[in-house]
Amino acid sequence: MSDKSRPLVVLAAGGTGGHVYPAEALAGEMLRRGYRLALITDRRGDVYGGVLGELETFRVRAGGVAGKGFAARLKSLIEIAVGIIQARSILKRLQPQAVVGFGGYASVPTMVAACMGKYKTAIHEQNAVFGRANRALASWVDRVATCFADIELLPDGVPEKIIQSGMPVRKAVFEKRQIDFPVFDENSAVHILVMGGSQGARVLSDIIPKAIKSLPRSLRDRIALTQQCRPEDLDRVKNFYAEANIRAELSSFFKDIPERMAKAHLIIARSGASTVAETLVIGRPSIMVPYPHAVDDHQTKNAHAVDDAGAGWLMPEPSFTSEALARRLENLLAVPHTLIKAAECAKSVGRPDATARLATIVEDLIKANGANDKGNNNGRQAA
Repeated sequence: MSDKSRPLVVLAAGGTGGHVYPAEALAGEMLRRGYRLALITDRRGDVYGGVLGELETFRVRAGGVAGKGFAARLKSLIEIAVGIIQARSILKRLQPQAVVGFGGYASVPTMVAACMGKYKTAIHEQNAVFGRANRALASWVDRVATCFADIELLPDGVPEKIIQSGMPVRKAVFEKRQIDFPVFDENSAVHILVMGGSQGARVLSDIIPKAIKSLPRSLRDRIALTQQCRPEDLDRVKNFYAEANIRAELSSFFKDIPERMAKAHLIIARSGASTVAETLVIGRPSIMVPYPHAVDDHQTKNAHAVDDAGAGWLMPEPSFTSEALARRLENLLAVPHTLIKAAECAKSVGRPDATARLATIVEDLIKANGANDKGNNNGRQAA
């Protein structure tokens, strides 16, 4: 079979890891299944590595519609309109069998253009609250893949299109699922990993050092900490740990996060979609501190899902004080079975098959015809 004869799938993604990581995972699986792939992202997107970095990539204009003021919103709408025109031209030239969007404003022009062109379409929603971009697209597309069973802010008529796939994770994360929870008893070292998103979180740097310092000496001496910090906080936090004689490795960016997650007895982090999915797939207990200003407060809903599953503990930022965290840590670390049980719960609800499930949704969409076919039977643009 020649390369051109293989079905082509276009991915529309950009922005944060929550949008890019599942696109990366799906790309690898679709390539393994013999499909051709192309990526359409926005012009401000980063140059991607991994599988996405190897794809033929097109960039279009895009803009969020949640900006402040009439002028900002008008500018964004103009950007989107230009992006739609650019995306329609690209899709007409590529003639894909399916177009898959991963939310965020970077995907909007491409997905609107795909719906207008009557290509087969699917979107993936990573969070427990339907994102604004996906809400705008949901009634237009053919399929909606979700990570959680219960999703808030679903538009009317969308539930019939939903298939729960779970959150695809990077291959490096999936491979760590086979690593058992580290040995943990009353005498073992306690490995704690702190993650705050792509650039760390100020509140974690402010609260966690004080909380650990206030722990009983016998417990504090057992802790081995790995913490991601904002660059401007690194020296301050590093000096604090050094003066308190607390073992800590700090950086604004770790290249081997999956390995560090697998070694951890406890993870303290924000509750973005990727972080939640990765902790569950690897099977590690977590304390989730949702970013309070996330759109539609979706991180709180994500953290609730972890808490409800018994896989971790939700600590809203307003109550995330050094005193409260110290009490929580002392209680958790004093009874090893608590963390061991939470790790088991995490692994039981993690979806290691999410990438394969999402790929099958796309594959079935391509093969579907009749009532579900918005174009002709091979999924190409209608004449």
